[in-house]
Amino acid sequence: MAFPDLLKKASLWGAFFMGAICCAGPTLAACPAPAATMPVQVARVVDGDTLKLGDGRSVRLIGVNAPELAHGGRTTEPFAEAARQRLQALVAANDGELTLLPGRQGKDHYGRTLAHLFDRQGNNIEAQLLAEGLGYLVAVAPNTELTACQQAAERQARSAGRGLWKASPVIDAQALRDSGFAVIRGRVAEVQRNRGGLWIELDGPLVLRIEPRLLSAFARANLNVQKGQRLEARGWVIDRAKRGAVEPGQARWMLPITDPAMLELLP
Repeated sequence: MAFPDLLKKASLWGAFFMGAICCAGPTLAACPAPAATMPVQVARVVDGDTLKLGDGRSVRLIGVNAPELAHGGRTTEPFAEAARQRLQALVAANDGELTLLPGRQGKDHYGRTLAHLFDRQGNNIEAQLLAEGLGYLVAVAPNTELTACQQAAERQARSAGRGLWKASPVIDAQALRDSGFAVIRGRVAEVQRNRGGLWIELDGPLVLRIEPRLLSAFARANLNVQKGQRLEARGWVIDRAKRGAVEPGQARWMLPITDPAMLELLP
């Protein structure tokens, strides 16, 4: 049986389900499809940000990080199943036929194709998920062409309290206890710059790192981080203790900041 047939009921149920939890019909940020997209057939939705194409490729959507389904001993995160069902419904509404724009960096370290996905009307699928609160904005250079409009989509969901923003998922830096993706708030305790880049120590066991090759982008964004300043950062937290890379007096947790959109200075 073809993918669209399998998901027709999922599409109808998904539309009802998401209307119930996300407020029907959020106005989408403008993330129009460029002319260079290519048609693709989706074979299967893996989770809220990953699909399998009919040609065998696995695609990781650029710009959105959906909550994780259960794996590796971890339980399913809130809204992970809702994100997968919504992505299935969006794909089914287009009979599995969408268009794809590969990223400047074409693959991730798992070998998945990094790409933007668009529906028949030219709407960006990632922006639709973000606007409904079913994922977090992520920006990783050089795949940042749609970051501004995707960020606007997330802000819509956040201000409206949709999906995962209904109850704030933001963690205080002092409460950090685990690795993995996180949105964290804290106060700057120290700022240092060396050959390893810019290091921003927070008032918890966490240090943010901006690689030297990325510093020019942060300068253009006028992100001048000062001691005592409050900020919000997001990304994938690394446990340096597991790597044997923590020296006395150093923070156990490190969060690489990959783009200015992943760091916000707070009043």
